Amino acid sequence: MFTASFPRNLRAITPKQPWICPKCQSKAGLRQAVFTTPRGTPGLSARAFYFGSAPEGVVPFRKQLKDEVKQKRLAGEDKAKRKRGKGKNPRLEKWELTVGIEIHAQLNTERKLFSSEIALLNKSKAANDLHFQGAATSVNDQPNSHVSLFDLAFPGSQPEFQRATLLPAIRAGVALNCSISRHSSFDRKHYFYQDQPAGYQITQYYAPLARDGSITLYDYDGIALEDGKVVTIQIKQIQMEQDTAKTIQQPPDTTLLDFNRVSYPLIEIITLPQIHHPQTAAACVRKIQALLQAVNAVTTGMEMGGLRADVNVSVRPKNDSSGPHEYYGITGLGQRTEIKNLSSFKAVEDAIIAERDRQIDVLEAGGVIEGETRGWTLGSTVTKKLRGKEGEVDYRYMPDPDLPPVIIGKDLIEHLRNTLPILPDASIQKLVNDLEITIKDAKTIVALDDGERLDYFYEVMACLQDSMNDPNSTEDFGKTQVYHKTARTAANWVTHELGGLLTASEEPFSANPVSADSLSRIIRSLLTNEITGRTAKQLLAMVFDGDERNIDTIIERENLRLVPLSRLQYMQMAEELIGDNEAMVTQIRKGQVGKLQWFVGQMMRKGDGMVEAEKAETVLREIVGVGGKK
Repeated sequence: MFTASFPRNLRAITPKQPWICPKCQSKAGLRQAVFTTPRGTPGLSARAFYFGSAPEGVVPFRKQLKDEVKQKRLAGEDKAKRKRGKGKNPRLEKWELTVGIEIHAQLNTERKLFSSEIALLNKSKAANDLHFQGAATSVNDQPNSHVSLFDLAFPGSQPEFQRATLLPAIRAGVALNCSISRHSSFDRKHYFYQDQPAGYQITQYYAPLARDGSITLYDYDGIALEDGKVVTIQIKQIQMEQDTAKTIQQPPDTTLLDFNRVSYPLIEIITLPQIHHPQTAAACVRKIQALLQAVNAVTTGMEMGGLRADVNVSVRPKNDSSGPHEYYGITGLGQRTEIKNLSSFKAVEDAIIAERDRQIDVLEAGGVIEGETRGWTLGSTVTKKLRGKEGEVDYRYMPDPDLPPVIIGKDLIEHLRNTLPILPDASIQKLVNDLEITIKDAKTIVALDDGERLDYFYEVMACLQDSMNDPNSTEDFGKTQVYHKTARTAANWVTHELGGLLTASEEPFSANPVSADSLSRIIRSLLTNEITGRTAKQLLAMVFDGDERNIDTIIERENLRLVPLSRLQYMQMAEELIGDNEAMVTQIRKGQVGKLQWFVGQMMRKGDGMVEAEKAETVLREIVGVGGKK
């Protein structure tokens, strides 16, 4: 058991500066640095190594990877293989792919899962006055700056379960339609690797947090065409576990470890092997990430390393269920291999394609698939064997004697279920069914910016409703047709026009300078034909660039209000353009009607903001003779 004097004794035997082998230091070009804890504890400072400038002739590992990928692409070595599986492959008619996914997601918590408390000096008091503080989670902080004794498997240190980590884990289980276990427990999974100093990982094997869930994927989620409109993937279980240290490779033979990640709270989501197409597997991972973000269970996704996926891949002859392997009631499976640590949706899809094709090659050549763990490298075209696949017996699972069972009250589960935010599918269906917004715009509004864009859209709609319900309004917002048209226009402007300006300026949506009221006034002026579409875009750009005047004031003072052109003026402008582009007119009359929009665009440019697109198109169709607008 630790006492206040223990860390003091530890400081006495701990060198003031971390030591690294001079030979390794000269090879890797490292310089040493000591990081103290937030309160500046001397002696208990965590060890960390910074990279100094690389010595001459040493190429950084990340640059090596990029250069190798670039060389492969330039040489065209993998061009043919990258196309494999993208089109219709005759070989696939004979074989059925089966995929199961294991997703590891870092939970949104302030403290680590099991890190025991560490003694720190309180600078505000006497030098010998100690207080206690648990190790915090961190993503981008200095290496080894958030490390407790337990993270390093220091002799005598023990895990202490942080109860707050349950909340995001339970929210994830509810969002994935799981049954939450009121009684769960932790177990030790034994294996030796440098990123796990204890020689075992604490996980949930015998009694996981949640079981028997499901996730439904729709065609708009990007599933394979062969899966039709909808496919449901069953989830076997969700278990809590601790993360391992982050490994940083420094060629040729140096490995650095960042223990900030040890005991970072994870959930592992395990699907059943019910996926049969690489595209659907990637869509499944993408949607699970979106769900976890929607319920605030995680802080980052794959793009920031907060979510990683392992895929279990097997193939068997099509319509043949005589395979010898079984998993959780699904029988007739082929021998599976596992591909570890995939860090992007594209990597999930490409790695599955490569491993599927490798297994088919082996089987068609009369070989046998070995159960093994394989790896996938960015830009590669094949998977590579890492090690033989361990079985459950190899891990020697046993209940952790230092951790009591986790008992969850029914009231807590129900509270989290009742207060769960609206899920992405429900938001999309509401936008599509109630407002008749296109599925593409609905997906974009819901998926982007952690819900900020969706909230902003509803604010714009509320402002539009207030303005159009005004007695002086020429539009009846209460009419369904007007309501839906307004919603579609607002969605388009929030998604594309405003979104385009934010993208071009490289600003996040949280920095959006256009208030919902300002955008609603621009949209209202457009819908009531006070201004043209071109003028509306000009107004939005002015407000985005910092013009703080009222929209009506800008329209009035900048002389932007639409002065309708006569029919004769439209006819004259159209005939002039047609006379100068007779070849294109001939193509339109032969069926290439889409080119008519080029003439519309030219008329709007020449009209200096006074040409209405619909009237221009009507006149053009009349003159060219291609009939009314469909």
